[in-house]
Amino acid sequence: MVASEYNSPQVIIDNLHSAVLVIGEHLEIMCVNPAAEMLFHISNNRAVDKNIRELIINEHEFFDRLERSLISAHPYTVYDSRLLVHNHKTIDVDYSVSPIQYMPEGKFLLLEFIRLQHQQRHLHEESILSQYEASKSLLRGLAHEIKNPLGGIRGAAQLLERELHDEDSKQFTHIIISETDRLKLLLDRMVGPKDLPTKSEVNIHKVLEHVRQLVLAENDQINITADYDPSIPELHADEAMMIQVILNVTRNAVTAIGPDRTDGVITYRTRAQRNCTIGTQTHALVARVDIEDNGCGVSQELQEKIFMPMITGHAEGTGLGLSIAQSLAQQHNGLIEFSSEPDKTIFSILLPIKIHNGAGK
Repeated sequence: MVASEYNSPQVIIDNLHSAVLVIGEHLEIMCVNPAAEMLFHISNNRAVDKNIRELIINEHEFFDRLERSLISAHPYTVYDSRLLVHNHKTIDVDYSVSPIQYMPEGKFLLLEFIRLQHQQRHLHEESILSQYEASKSLLRGLAHEIKNPLGGIRGAAQLLERELHDEDSKQFTHIIISETDRLKLLLDRMVGPKDLPTKSEVNIHKVLEHVRQLVLAENDQINITADYDPSIPELHADEAMMIQVILNVTRNAVTAIGPDRTDGVITYRTRAQRNCTIGTQTHALVARVDIEDNGCGVSQELQEKIFMPMITGHAEGTGLGLSIAQSLAQQHNGLIEFSSEPDKTIFSILLPIKIHNGAGK
């Protein structure tokens, strides 16, 4: 085991977000960090002093490479590897092996594993964020260019209205003015909320129950069930914005179920996630809010652009609900992602939780 004067490497390893093991020259496990505990489904206490052959089994090439690295002191990386682990499940990973000086004497290797599905998820999140930012930038420029002539049209209509004495004729200028105002409002909504969040301590379950009552009042045929994790700490968030996020996603779920079904079910589910990466930033603790519905699902052609403004799969929709929800989530350093198939669509809202004094407040 590690002597007390060499505790600092352990602290560093424990705070890495990739799965890390340190092994000795006889392939005995010296330590396992929390991410590796999750990956291999074994605690540090149970793993320490075991031979790595008991953790990763029947992988002769894997062990041969480790032994060669111990002898040569050369690091290496293996991509797209499938390993069989002790619980007889396989994991798909990229992994790197590096010789390190872990204790004063002996040879040691640091093994770092990156699970491929997690890597793909992070890439997908970055794609969502980059596409959303690109579309928002385009829309801001477009909105600015459209607002200028709209202002001119509205001003001309007001001047014309002053010259008219016939009320029947004025109704046409009223239409022009009201329609230009409507278009300006639509452009403002496309660009997204301008207000900065006014943050305070917010109970996410209180927000969910508030929205649940609103939606049930509007749709008496929908059933909304709840599966809450009561251990989730309060968020430091704008409560009104959080209500808007949950409401927009829930209304999208109601639309997906449709008005003619009597078996429509929406499920609110909350869970706490540790060491969760959103985009390029890793957060120690994140609240995950899943909104699941048994509606028709998101069509394949819409899946890559569903958070872009004016994109909708419903004739009566504006295509702004999910775009606004994503914008509000991002103002809280969060993200909305989804998975969809017929009868099961899940929109997941990821919201970082501030940690105070080593614990959620």
